[in-house]
Amino acid sequence: MDRPILIVEDEPKLAALLADYLRAAGHASVTVDDGLAVGPAVRRHDPALVLLDLMLPGQDGMAVCRELRGFSRVPIIMLTARVDEVDRLLGLELGADDYLCKPYSPREVVARVKAQLRRLSWAPPAAAGPGTAADPGGLTIDDSTLRASLARQPLDLTPAEFRLLKALAAQPGRVFARDQLLDQLHDDGRAVTDRAVDSHIRNLRRKLEAATGGSDPIRSVYGVGYAWEWPAG
Repeated sequence: MDRPILIVEDEPKLAALLADYLRAAGHASVTVDDGLAVGPAVRRHDPALVLLDLMLPGQDGMAVCRELRGFSRVPIIMLTARVDEVDRLLGLELGADDYLCKPYSPREVVARVKAQLRRLSWAPPAAAGPGTAADPGGLTIDDSTLRASLARQPLDLTPAEFRLLKALAAQPGRVFARDQLLDQLHDDGRAVTDRAVDSHIRNLRRKLEAATGGSDPIRSVYGVGYAWEWPAG
């Protein structure tokens, strides 16, 4: 049986509407309406993805997102009526993979869900490079499990961070513009600011530095973007 989509929404009519649209698209779903119930539901149902409303009883979506990232890499799409940029970036920094602002179309929600699941199931052809035993930097990338390690230290990455790492490390030394990296996150032409990439890169750097004992494998190119440079020198 396919893993369900977990809908976290305290408005019953909206939750039912999302469930109906997901069902029509071939996705089973489970619904919870309280932030405190999300962690246990993720452990119980092992969902393929979480649709997470920001304003919830019990604990809000930001706290829920932080809790989930403590034990799960499940993709999270945040649903919010708070449209200011700070909230959007904070959501990404806490480990969310995408967001939608209310009011939204249920069809758009389903499209975003499919895009996230498609990225999880995609794997490139086998080739030499990062993820092989010959990689001199000690970087391994496993597309089948979305797991990576650097210098023999496991990296606890969100799906978005994993995609950015894979894109950068596939071409060491190449400078990727922010809009090119945005394409790795979202391929549906939506309007997303460069700061979303910066937010994900900042979190990715923090995890890479922890694995390498303080070295930063990602080089910033002022006004342009980022490049992967590891091992140093």
